[in-house]
Amino acid sequence: MAAATDAVTTKMEEKTTSGMEAKFSAFPFKPYGIQLDFMKALYSSLDKGGVAMLESPTGTGKTLSIICSALQWIVDRKQLLKSEAGGVSGRNGTTGDQPLSDDEPDWMRSFVPVSERKDQKREKAKKLGHRSWGFDKRRPKKDCRDLFSGSGKEEEDVGNQKGPVMPQKTRDTVELNEDEFLLEEYESEDEGKDDGNPKRKANSVSFSSSSDGEDEDGLRDEEEEEDLKVYFCSRTHSQLSQFIKELRRTTFASELKVISLGSRKNLCINEEVHKLGNSTRISERCLDLQKHRKEEFSKTKIEGNGRRIQRKKSSSGCPMLRKHKLQRQFMNEVTQLEALDIEDLVHLGKRIGTCPYYGSRSVVPVVSLVVLPYQSLLFKSSRESLGLNLKNSIVIIDEAHNLADCLTSMFDSKITLSQLEQVHSHLELYFERFRKLLGAGNRRYIQTLMVITRAFLRVFLDDKNSSILSSCQGIEHDPGEKNVCDSSMAINEFLFSLNVDNINLVKLMLYIKESKIIHKVNGYGAKLASIQGGSMIDDGGGKENALSGFQALVDVLSSLTNNDGDGRIIISRRRDICSSKQEGYIKYVMLAGEKIFSEITNQAHAVVLAGGTLQPMEETRARLFPWIPPDQLHFFSCCHIVPPESILPIAVSHGPSGLSYDFSYSSRSSRVMIEELGRLLCNLVTVVPEGIVVFFSSFEYEGLAHDTWKASGILARIMKKKRIFREPRSNADVELVLKEYKETILALSAGGPKENPVIYNGAMLLAVVGGKVSEGINFSDGMGRCVVMVGLPYANPSDVELMERIKHIEGLGESNNSRTPVISTNNESCNGEAVQAGFGILRSCKRQGREYYENLCMKAVNQSIELFGT
Repeated sequence: MAAATDAVTTKMEEKTTSGMEAKFSAFPFKPYGIQLDFMKALYSSLDKGGVAMLESPTGTGKTLSIICSALQWIVDRKQLLKSEAGGVSGRNGTTGDQPLSDDEPDWMRSFVPVSERKDQKREKAKKLGHRSWGFDKRRPKKDCRDLFSGSGKEEEDVGNQKGPVMPQKTRDTVELNEDEFLLEEYESEDEGKDDGNPKRKANSVSFSSSSDGEDEDGLRDEEEEEDLKVYFCSRTHSQLSQFIKELRRTTFASELKVISLGSRKNLCINEEVHKLGNSTRISERCLDLQKHRKEEFSKTKIEGNGRRIQRKKSSSGCPMLRKHKLQRQFMNEVTQLEALDIEDLVHLGKRIGTCPYYGSRSVVPVVSLVVLPYQSLLFKSSRESLGLNLKNSIVIIDEAHNLADCLTSMFDSKITLSQLEQVHSHLELYFERFRKLLGAGNRRYIQTLMVITRAFLRVFLDDKNSSILSSCQGIEHDPGEKNVCDSSMAINEFLFSLNVDNINLVKLMLYIKESKIIHKVNGYGAKLASIQGGSMIDDGGGKENALSGFQALVDVLSSLTNNDGDGRIIISRRRDICSSKQEGYIKYVMLAGEKIFSEITNQAHAVVLAGGTLQPMEETRARLFPWIPPDQLHFFSCCHIVPPESILPIAVSHGPSGLSYDFSYSSRSSRVMIEELGRLLCNLVTVVPEGIVVFFSSFEYEGLAHDTWKASGILARIMKKKRIFREPRSNADVELVLKEYKETILALSAGGPKENPVIYNGAMLLAVVGGKVSEGINFSDGMGRCVVMVGLPYANPSDVELMERIKHIEGLGESNNSRTPVISTNNESCNGEAVQAGFGILRSCKRQGREYYENLCMKAVNQSIELFGT
C-alpha cells in the first residue's frame, strides 16, 4: 500500500506547479505530508472531472483536507472563468429558474419569473460556452419503466403555470361535510391531455401573494445564482455538523456562502408538529398544514392577449410560514453569517420566528457550498424538490465505504399485511359512498387500486404457503413463537402471478399524483372513524398512520415500474403458532445501483467518493459506475498518520483457561464460551489503561454476553477496574453515552475531584459492529487504548435479501428470473435449513458473489477498528 501511495504522490507532484502549496493557504496549520498529498490528489481529480475515489483513514484530517482542496478549486475556477469571459461574473440567474415542487410553501412560490432574465442567462451561457468538463456521454440509457426517470413533470405551481387553470374546483354537489373529500373530474391521457398534463377547463391564472400585502417581486432582493457549487453529503446529521465545525477552522467559512440542509424532523420548530416524533408523521403534518391555507382573491388584471391574471392573498396553515418579512430576514441572515450547522439554523429560526426548513431551501441557489445528507442528494425527487442543480458542480460523498448498499436500500419499498388491510378498507368505504358522484375516470382508477390491493392481500392467503406455515401446529411452542416463510421472485413474475400484468402502472401512478386520491380517501376514512367513535375531533394520529400505509402502497407500485432485472420482490409470511395470527409483508429490493448513480455522474462535473475504507475498489466500480474502465478511474490512498510500530494487532485463539474460542453462529451463544470471553476481559482491564471498546456482532449477542457475565459475577470483577458503558439501540441516546464515557476517561488525567476520588482505571464500552459507535466517531488518545473484536461479523446466510443481492452481483440472476426456493424457518430447527440453503448459494458463486459476502465482513471490521489509535 505504501508503494502505491508513493507512486500516486509522485504523479501528483509532476503535475503541480511551484505555487501549488500556496493554493491550500486556507489550511489552518502546516499540513502533514499525507494531508498535502490528499489535497493535491483531490484538486487534480477536480481538474480532470469524472469519478474519483480518495481513501484516507479516519483521524488523518480527511475532512479538513477535502474542504481546503475542493473549495480552493471552486475559487480558482471562478477566477479563471471570470478572466476568460472578460470580466463577466460566473454567477447568474435567480431562484425562478429552479424547479419548484408541490410541497413548496406559498411564500416560496409567489415569485414571478421574468422572461428577460432568462434571455440574459441564455446569452451569458453562449458567451461562456459552457465548457464540457464532464463525463463520457456513453451511459446506460434510461428506460421508460425506471423509477429513476420519474413518472412525469412535477405538477406546476400556481404562480408558474404556463397555461390557464380553474380558479375554483368543479365538484358534484354533496353534503357540506363531505364536499372536501370529492375528487376533481379526471381525464386520462387517452381521454385527452394537453402538454402532458390532464385536461382541465380554465380561463384565468392565479398568483399567490403574502398575507401582509407584499407584491409579486418575491420575498427577497435579487441575488445572483452561483453556477459552480460543491455538494458535500454524508450519512448522518452529526457527521455533517462535524464537517461544519471543520469548515469554521478555515477562512472559507466567512468568504463563501454556505447552507446546511436537513430533514423536517431536524429543522421543524413548530412544537405541535415536532412533538409527533416520527419523521414520516412530521412530514405528513407539515404538508397537510400547507394544504389548508386560507385564500382570498383580490385584484384581477387583464393582459393584452385577453388573459386574466387574478392575484390572491393566502395565509399558511403553519404559523412559522405566515410572516413573509421574517422569512426574508432569515434568508438574509443566513447568507451574511458564517457557516451554520443544523442546530444553528434551528436556533436562528426560533429567534426570528420562522421556518428554518423552507428558509434553508430557499438559500440553495445563491451559495457555493451545500451540506446535505445522502437522501437529499441521491433521490431524484428530493433534488427536484430542493432545487438542486448538479450541472457542472462538484459532488463529494463522504463515508462512502458502503455507498452501493446504502444507495440501493434507499430505493427499497415495503408494505405490511396490516397496512394493506387498512388501505383496502379505506378504498372500499370511499368508493361505496362516492361511486355515484364520481366521474368515469375516477371510478375506473379507484377500482383499479382496489383490484391491486385485493391481489396483494391474496398473496398472504396462498394455500400452498399456508400449509408450510401450519406444518408445526401439533408441536408445543413458546408464546410469541412464529413460523416464517420467505420467498422471492422477479417483478414480471409477481405481476403475472397476481393477474395484474395488464394494468398500466405508469398511468396509475400519474393519476395518484395528479388527483391527490390518497389524501382524499384517507381523509374521508379518518373523518368517518372519528364520527363513528362519537367524536368530531381528530387529533391526526390515526389519520397519519393510515396515510403511511397509502404512501407505502404508492412506493411499492412505483418500484414495480422498474425494469424486471433491477430488483426482486420479497414476500414474507409470518404466523404466530399459538394464536395463528397472520403477519407478513411485500418488499421490493433494489439491486441495480448503477442506474441511480448514473443520474449523478451524468450531470456533475466531478464526483468524489471519500472514506477511510474504500477498498476493494473494483466492487464499488462494478456496482456503481461499470462504464468507467478501471484504468480511467482516479484512485488515491494514503497510509495512516499513526506509524505501524505504534499498533499491536493480536489474534487470540484460546482463552485464559485454555478453551479454544469458537464464535461461529452455532457455538457463540454457549454459556461456557461467553464466560471464557469474560475472563479474557477481566485480564485485559488490569493491564490496559483508560478506554477499551469491545465490539459484538449484534445487539442481541451483546445483551446475551452482558446478562451471562452479570449472572456469573464476571461483570462485577470487570467493574472493579473499569466503568461499563453499553451502546444503546436508539441513535438519539448514543451521544449521551459517549459523553459520559469520555468524561470518565478524562477524569483520570485530572485526578478526579478530591471529595470523590476516582476508583476506576478507565472505562469499557460494549458496542456493536455496524452501530452508531462504529460509524465515523473518533476514539482518540485514551478513549481507545484497546479494541476487542469478538469473532468476525459475517452476515446471516439465511437472509433472503442478502442472497438475492449476492446472486445479482455474481450474475446468477441475469438469466434466471424464476422464483428462488421457498425457505421455511421455525426457530432453531428450521433456521439450520435456511442457513444451509444460504451456504448453498454461496458455494455456487464462482468469485464475485463470494467475495462480496467476505468483503461485507471485513469492511465492517475495518470500519470499526480504524477509529482508534489517532
